[in-house]
Amino acid sequence: MRKPLTLTLLAAALAASVSPLVAAPAATDELTLDRIYADPPLAGRLPRAANLSPAGQWLTFLQPSEADSEVMELWGQPLPAGKPRRLLAMSDLIGGAKAELTEAEKMALERRRIQGSGILSYQWCGEDDKRLLVPMSGALYAVELNGDAAPKSRKLTEAGGDPAREPQCDKAGRQVAFVKGGDLYVQSLNEGGAKRLTLSGSKTMSTGLAEFIAEEELDRHKGFWWSPDGKAVLAIEVDESPVPIKVRAQIFADRTAMTEQRYPGAGQPNAKLRALNIDVASGSITPLPLPTEAEYIARAGWFADGKPWLQWLTRDQTRLDLVEFDGGKARTVLSERDPAWVELHNDLRELPAMKLSGHPALLWSSERSGRRQLWLLDRVSGAVKQLTQQPEMVAGVVCAADKRIVFSGVTERGRGKELFETDLNGKTRMIDPGQPRRTRGASGDSSCQRLLMSESSWGKVPTTRVISIDGKAAPIEVEGSPADPLLARIVPEQQVLDIISADGKTPLNATYSPPLKASASGKNPVIVQAYGGPHGASVGWRYSGGMALEAYWQRLGFGVMTVDTRGMANRDRDFTHAHYRAIGKIEVADLFAAVRQLPKLVPSVDPARIGFTGWSYGGFLAARSMLDTDTPFAAAFAGAPPTDWTLYDTAYTERYLGIDPQGGKAPAYAEANLIPRAKYLSKPLMLIHGTADDNVLFENSLKLIEALQNEGKIFETTIYPGKAHGIAGRKSRLHLAKTQTDFFVRHLKP
Repeated sequence: MRKPLTLTLLAAALAASVSPLVAAPAATDELTLDRIYADPPLAGRLPRAANLSPAGQWLTFLQPSEADSEVMELWGQPLPAGKPRRLLAMSDLIGGAKAELTEAEKMALERRRIQGSGILSYQWCGEDDKRLLVPMSGALYAVELNGDAAPKSRKLTEAGGDPAREPQCDKAGRQVAFVKGGDLYVQSLNEGGAKRLTLSGSKTMSTGLAEFIAEEELDRHKGFWWSPDGKAVLAIEVDESPVPIKVRAQIFADRTAMTEQRYPGAGQPNAKLRALNIDVASGSITPLPLPTEAEYIARAGWFADGKPWLQWLTRDQTRLDLVEFDGGKARTVLSERDPAWVELHNDLRELPAMKLSGHPALLWSSERSGRRQLWLLDRVSGAVKQLTQQPEMVAGVVCAADKRIVFSGVTERGRGKELFETDLNGKTRMIDPGQPRRTRGASGDSSCQRLLMSESSWGKVPTTRVISIDGKAAPIEVEGSPADPLLARIVPEQQVLDIISADGKTPLNATYSPPLKASASGKNPVIVQAYGGPHGASVGWRYSGGMALEAYWQRLGFGVMTVDTRGMANRDRDFTHAHYRAIGKIEVADLFAAVRQLPKLVPSVDPARIGFTGWSYGGFLAARSMLDTDTPFAAAFAGAPPTDWTLYDTAYTERYLGIDPQGGKAPAYAEANLIPRAKYLSKPLMLIHGTADDNVLFENSLKLIEALQNEGKIFETTIYPGKAHGIAGRKSRLHLAKTQTDFFVRHLKP
């Protein structure tokens, strides 16, 4: 639950965004659930996984095929003036064969929130913009680019048996390393076969792969890193033997597959980790010393002078150390501490244009000022100096080179994001200022001179373009297929609400979309959407994949409210840390307070007919809201909810509730547990879960179902055979939308 998987039930994000008031669409628009989930998508075939090549000669991206929008193809556009064209399709690599994925590969895609089929990932190999790496059906392919000519693909590893996973080229692009059978291999891209660097691979041992916790909760998907000169690899060895085994019954319509998964529940042992410095030529392995309190390895890499570094966390996550290694000796550069938890980031950069103690200054981000800002760090002394003074939090570094740093920063009380440039003295400007109420993000080339920038706002499909930071070159648009004209006609009207949290003073972000047809009584039912959990923000000035469903509900006579409670993302530290020892308390109190304020702000709302919908953490919030004698909701729809937090993983749960659940009896765990609250259900509740969920295990819903049955409570349940935490597939998503809509029509309409 590192990041919300689906913030609505039926799209990639619940992120119902907000914009200035817009004209209500005509009631005659033909919008149906079948059209929302049909092919081609209403929003068109949008590019994803877009990248500027290292040397800036290419723009590459994945785009849905014309035949099926769930099948991805690799596209490229030569810069500055070339036209986009398809570079590679799945059939170019494996012909008419069906792509096969192991269970481990499927889980890795789930960790990255990647759905669909076809070419799902790729990466540039080296810095000369001539070669790409593409994994497909267990094999690894090198794809050579040659101007306007068709790319040539060459198979580097064979399919069958253990797949080649997580390939990475060295900086020069002469060799590639990958993991096969739990061991790390290296192979020249020009000649010869693969060389095995480790010999410990087994069912519980691997080198070079990120473990479950790193991927799901720490946002670390790599397990090894090439040295700058390509002579060594820094790799993480993972021993999962201490981690308890969870047996998941993947119940399909025609079979049941029993799958074993190493899953560390709260209070249980994590995988044991070692950091290894591996010499590629000799194969010699040097373990890097770490203290016993280093429970998690959050980040890793190399400094330009060839010294490896690690960032490690204590199990309670109140301490993060940045450590560099010289030979076999470790030296702590910085120790970041927080009484609740230290937030992780990807902002560490070397700044060669500024020297501190004879070394390039390090760029770092920290919440020590009360909100996340950028700092300059002396690598030798550990001294820090604040660089940015943004009125709201810094979202993350985009790129840094010479004396320029580009970063993303939050605006408009967490609802927007803009791009900023700062120099080494902290002089900051917004890049390409324009209209308010928008969300922008970017990645940069290696020289930090050009950005691949995305932009969206409420009702506006995201656009992607290449811009030069100095503004001297004309922008280059990344073209996708056009949106259905229907989309522009159905954009829901958004009203910004002035909501105050349960503490009586903290403003919450919230919006309301009124129904398009009023009830005969003059009082209208409302569907409330919220996530409520850490690291998610539902309200924002951006396009939402759930917008069309919201518009459909409007046409049925529902108003739609979206609200962000305390503890959610994009605000100051005190706001985002509100969940500390308080899951099931702060966000519930804020949600109830927001719902009770709604009829006062919108007099046409019927306070007796307000429903709630949420997924994942939002599913927990939905179920928790109904298992309460004081609930303001008439009905709730709970998708894939954690119900007993002792069942959820260590790093996430212990960060907020503590590292000793005491069998679930610790006060923070007991307060958050839904099972004992089953007796309080008195209004309609529907539980939804996929039987193959490897994140929030199906066991969570089963425990609540059993508790509700034991209490004699009537409720509704829909399960999705073989589906994981995200309900993938057009037909399944359509069924989910129909199920959800039918539930609210039955329980909220007159």
